[in-house]
Amino acid sequence: MPGKASGAHRLPILLLTGPTGAGKTDLAIQLAEAAPVEIVSVDSAMVYRGLDVGTAKPALQVRARIPHHLIDICDAAESYSAGRFVSDALETIGAIHARGRVPLLVGGTMLYLRSLLDGLADLPEAHPELRRDLDTRAARAGWPALHAELARLDPAAAARIAPNDAQRIQRALEVWHATGQPISELQRATVSPLAPFDVRYWMLNPPDRAVLHERLARRLDTMMAGGFLDEVRRLRDRGDLTAAHSSMRAVGYRQLWGHLEGHYDLPEAGRRALAATRQLAKRQLTWMRGETRGVWLDPASGLSWNRDICNALTALGF
Repeated sequence: MPGKASGAHRLPILLLTGPTGAGKTDLAIQLAEAAPVEIVSVDSAMVYRGLDVGTAKPALQVRARIPHHLIDICDAAESYSAGRFVSDALETIGAIHARGRVPLLVGGTMLYLRSLLDGLADLPEAHPELRRDLDTRAARAGWPALHAELARLDPAAAARIAPNDAQRIQRALEVWHATGQPISELQRATVSPLAPFDVRYWMLNPPDRAVLHERLARRLDTMMAGGFLDEVRRLRDRGDLTAAHSSMRAVGYRQLWGHLEGHYDLPEAGRRALAATRQLAKRQLTWMRGETRGVWLDPASGLSWNRDICNALTALGF
């Protein structure tokens, strides 16, 4: 069994991200079969039990063979925050290191990645009245109009947020109106919780846009054939979930829920789900291109990447 790294070294953490559909899961499993790592999910939808088909969770047989963490840890009616993720991730990382193994953090939820890499700002709690007001204004004028307002109040935050990213625009404006301070300034005052570790960070460079879009379309077709609609129907039939729950706002789930509510037919739900998935991939790539800490990887070079990581782990004493 691999031993712990020497006290002369900071304990290592491996981090792998990339846009949805780029092949993160397959590469992580390949690495876990070749090196003493345990996989820690960085995915805001995989935390929920019952969200299986639409999140492309690793199969139960794979998870029984290779340790995975932070999957199926919440009921779909619960709210799971970036702050809770950071706490859970740090606890999991500590337990993996104590077993003499290396945590491999894998996923594409950029809010969670930012929280780990940059730290969490001391921000005010959610303000329901402010949020209702912002939602009302957005319904009337559109989120791009509120994004333009944010650009006047906090240009640094607006530069990092897409004009249609409702959740992040709302939060940034909520913080401004609640505190009178730009969220970007509050975030700059944070310290990364990963600072004590030796972080090795890779970002998957996807194929060109046409190939990625085709891959996402095939994946959605596979999900639909695999029972995605039935999965959403079962969740809706529970009776305690609504379209407003965080779990049901996940890409794909939101669009199929709208179909089951009678807002549009199934082909339209599929078109909307695919468009939302492509938009997610675009946002992820935009964020990644602004990152200076990660090393770009070609997904086709997975085997040589595994050898490089194994060599790095050997050098670290694992």
